[in-house]
Amino acid sequence: MSEKDLENFYREHLEEDIIFCLSERRNITTDAAMKLFYNSRLAERIHKGEFGIQYLDYSILTDLLEQELD
Repeated sequence: MSEKDLENFYREHLEEDIIFCLSERRNITTDAAMKLFYNSRLAERIHKGEFGIQYLDYSILTDLLEQELD
């Protein structure tokens, strides 16, 4: 597995963890949580790897997403 493959694998699991956590916190479906996440600025920042944000814990990132949504 290449370094790029490993990075993509990590990012996919990070996104899944954020979506699941958001779904649980807001008591919404995973589909609704996915829509909120993938339409957020946070998703874009994670995809770009802005300031190494993708290496933060998913619960912290979910906190940031909730702040963005409020």
